Amino acid sequence: MKIATYNIQNLFHRDRSLNDKSYGKCVTDWINELDDLMRGNNRTTNHKERIQELVFLLGFDKTLQAPYAVLRRKAGFLFLKGKEYSKELCANEMTDWNGWITLQTTPIDSVAIKNKARVITDVNPDILLLQEIEDRASLEEFNAQLLSEFDGEPFQEIAVVQGSDKRGQEMGLLLKNGHRIKSISTHQFDIDNSQNPKKEFFQYEIETNTKQTIILLAAQLQKETDDKKLTDAYRKLQAEQIANVYQKLIKDGYKSIIIAGTLNAVSYCDSLSPLLRKTDLKDVTKHQKFNVDFDEGSDADYFRLGAYRLGVNIKQRDYLLLSPDLFAQAKLCGLNRKGILPRKRPIWKVYPDMHSKRQAASEHPLVWVGL
Repeated sequence: MKIATYNIQNLFHRDRSLNDKSYGKCVTDWINELDDLMRGNNRTTNHKERIQELVFLLGFDKTLQAPYAVLRRKAGFLFLKGKEYSKELCANEMTDWNGWITLQTTPIDSVAIKNKARVITDVNPDILLLQEIEDRASLEEFNAQLLSEFDGEPFQEIAVVQGSDKRGQEMGLLLKNGHRIKSISTHQFDIDNSQNPKKEFFQYEIETNTKQTIILLAAQLQKETDDKKLTDAYRKLQAEQIANVYQKLIKDGYKSIIIAGTLNAVSYCDSLSPLLRKTDLKDVTKHQKFNVDFDEGSDADYFRLGAYRLGVNIKQRDYLLLSPDLFAQAKLCGLNRKGILPRKRPIWKVYPDMHSKRQAASEHPLVWVGL
C-alpha cells in the first residue's frame, strides 16, 4: 500500500491572490508617498487625484473577497455564474456579447496541468492527499481525463470537504485498490486574535483493503508573512492543536496514524516542535529507505539545514509523519520533485517539456511512503 501527500497548487485555475507578485522598488515608493499624502493637512485637488491613483496601483480598492463571476462551459457555450448574473449572459454569436469582466482566477498553463498528472502517475499511490484544489468538479475531471493520458489508473473514490477559505484551497482525498473512507471530521484551529481564524484541519478514518483502520490528519499551517515572529507563534499554536488531537487518538487506542500536509516550515523550526519533538511521530524523510534523485552538479554532495537529506538541497515544507507502529511497517519512501523547476543550481532531473515556471507542476514535491 502506497500513501502520498501533494500540494498541487490547483488543477486548472488559481486565485490571483495566491500567485507570486514581483514587487519592485516602485511599490515601496508608492506606499511611502501615500503615507505622506494621507498625513498631510493640505487636501488639494491634485493630492486627492494622486491618492486615488496610488490606492488603485497598490490594490487597496479591492475589498471584495469573493470572485466577481465564475466562467462555466455548458452545452458548448460560456456562461457567467454569479450573484448578479443569469443564464442569459452567455457569449455566442446569437447574443452578440463581446464585453469583458474581471475574474478572480487565472488559468494554469496546459503543460503544467499535464505535469501535475505526470507526478501522480509516476508515484502511483493507492491513497493520495491533494492540497489546494479548486473544487470537487475540477478534481473529478482531472482524475477521469488527465491521469489516463499517462497510463495512470483513475482513483475509484474521491472526497472533497468544502473548507472556509474562498480562494480554491480545498483538500481532496483519493483512494483506489479497495481502500475506502469510513468517516470524515473537521477540527477548527481555535486561536484567539489569529491571522486566519477560519482555517481547519481534517480527520479521515480509512479502511484498508485488509480491513485495517488508518487515521489521517490533513493540515496546512500558516505560511510565512512579513512578520516572521507572529507567523511562527501562530503556526506553533496550530501545531499544538494537531498534536493534542494526535495524543487523544493514541489514548483512545488508535495505533496507525498519519499526519500529512504542508506545514510551511523546516523541521528544525521551533514552530513545529509540538509535532516533531514533543510527540513520538516519525518523519518518513528520516527513514533509512528514503529514496530521491540527488542534485546534479559540483555541489551534489552538499547538505544544509532544512534539506531533506544529503544531496537534496530544497527546504522542507511538506511532511508525512507516521506513528511508531506505521513507521515500523514502512518498506520504502521518497519524494518526486520532477515537477519543480529549479530556480538556481544545484539542479535535478525535471520533465522534458518544463522550460519555465508557468509549466512547472507545483512548487512542492510529492512525498510518499510504501507500507
